[in-house]
Amino acid sequence: MWFLGVVAVLVLGGIAYPVMDYLGVFSDQGDPVSFGQPEPGEGGGQAGGDSGKQKKDSKVSFPTGPKADFRVQSHLSDGTTIGVVKLHGKKSGFTGKVWVWAPKQYGEAKYAKSGFPVMIALPGGNGYPNNYWMGTDLKLQATIAKESLEGKSLPFVLAMPVLNPDAKNYYDGSDIPGQPKMGTWLSEDVPDLMKANFRTLKSRDGWAFMGSSSGGFSGLKAVLKDPDKFKAVIASGPDIVPDSPLWAGHPAEKAANNPEKLAEKLIAAKHPDVYLAFQVGTKEHTVMPKVKKFITQYGNRGPVKTNLQVIQGGEHNGKTYVQGMANGSLQWISEHMEGPTPAS
Repeated sequence: MWFLGVVAVLVLGGIAYPVMDYLGVFSDQGDPVSFGQPEPGEGGGQAGGDSGKQKKDSKVSFPTGPKADFRVQSHLSDGTTIGVVKLHGKKSGFTGKVWVWAPKQYGEAKYAKSGFPVMIALPGGNGYPNNYWMGTDLKLQATIAKESLEGKSLPFVLAMPVLNPDAKNYYDGSDIPGQPKMGTWLSEDVPDLMKANFRTLKSRDGWAFMGSSSGGFSGLKAVLKDPDKFKAVIASGPDIVPDSPLWAGHPAEKAANNPEKLAEKLIAAKHPDVYLAFQVGTKEHTVMPKVKKFITQYGNRGPVKTNLQVIQGGEHNGKTYVQGMANGSLQWISEHMEGPTPAS
């Protein structure tokens, strides 16, 4: 009986501990995390720099501040941390949460003065109040960590913002007249947060989006709309045209946020090159034809470079898309982007 009692306690403890740890009972969840920036009063300038001053001839952009109040969300088994902050977007006026993660290489001495590429990862669905890429269950961070150590991916720093301002409507990652400026939030405020707190790259070669479903649309549109700021996107099971009902009465603005129109415009301009990595599962029967049609019409014409990752047995979900990233999409965009340069 004594033995059985001990076993029962251990079993129940094994079940309860992960749940209570997730809730922060036994963890440091909610504690401050700096991602390598000096704490107030420590001195030493900005993280990775001798004095915090930007050098005009450097490819690296050292953190400009102000330092964000990142809090621990969770940890990966490799010791890296996912943090979260509530960001008030100065340019959009919207306030929402952003989760961030830096790969292990970011803290290594040989990369202490190196800029890292940033990937803005967008969820599908409501994308509010959480961004489902912030969890460790879909293994986005673990996949990037593994692929980067194997030389198949750049060691991306991740920004994972909320996609919509509420759970009632889709905003197409755009500045719809009369609505919260989610396009400005995603394309300006979130990058500004990353530049303020991480060593990044000045060039657009270090900036990309990744998204699924409606988030895939938003990332695709952002790269085509601002090719001078962003070079690549992994668009997974994406919508191809804007379809929010909030566009009603605003046809001109809706057309200005249509990836088909934006691709035509970029092809006519002949530069700069953008790299659009599409991912579709073989079970996504309604999505596949739309993606293939877009690639047929605009893919590999002038500056619009495209790649299609077909995921065998894949469905319209995050697990499928992370599998596709590991099977080639991460490597494809990485080959066309810039990574950190280690000290010699």
